[in-house]
Amino acid sequence: MTLIDERIAALESNLRHAVTLAGDEPKPMMLSQRMVHYHTPGVSIAVINDGEIEWAKGYGVLNVDGAGPVTTATLFQAASISKVIAAVGTLKLVDAGKLDLDRDVNSYLKRWKVPVDEFTTAHPVTLRGILSHTAGLSVHGFEGYEAGVPVPTLVDILDGKNGANSGSVQVTCTPGTSYSYSGGGYTILQLLLEDVMGKPFPVILNDLVLTPLGMTNSIFEQPLAPHRHVSAASGHQA
Repeated sequence: MTLIDERIAALESNLRHAVTLAGDEPKPMMLSQRMVHYHTPGVSIAVINDGEIEWAKGYGVLNVDGAGPVTTATLFQAASISKVIAAVGTLKLVDAGKLDLDRDVNSYLKRWKVPVDEFTTAHPVTLRGILSHTAGLSVHGFEGYEAGVPVPTLVDILDGKNGANSGSVQVTCTPGTSYSYSGGGYTILQLLLEDVMGKPFPVILNDLVLTPLGMTNSIFEQPLAPHRHVSAASGHQA
């Protein structure tokens, strides 16, 4: 057995609780048992050591019906982890001189503008504020839309109308004065990147980040193209 095999086996059989009280013996748990406990059909794990992927492995199946195994190429919906990728892409454009972190985002936006009110007159919304969740913007997160249901346009989602299942994105306090997590802010960022680059958001992030990093099994496309369904894990209720 190689060192990597030993490390994989150690993880698979030696999971620990998040908290162990002083004086108590740790109670190792099997990964397979935890999957059963949490009704989780499939899991994908990648371990990064010293800045490199040391190993990656899939466990279980794509959905509760058992259709296909989880592999290192399986697609999982990564939700807000995508914000990190969007931020990296944005900062690459800042490095290239195409964007300014401290410029009013309304100077870049073409199809929609951040509402100007008493909060933004002296302190406009900037990319620095959006990326750090300090722009004072509303809408913490989004429920998403059921497969097959028409998805509102980006502008309609920002305005909270025409089928949007979330409220409008607004400035609720003076930008730069407090931290408030805002998925709405990153939706503004998506629109801004499309307006500046003249390309769809998935293409922009693929060109700026995913392809250069060799992330060939990662995409921003929604909905998934039919040929990708066979390699996509399904979400499940508890």
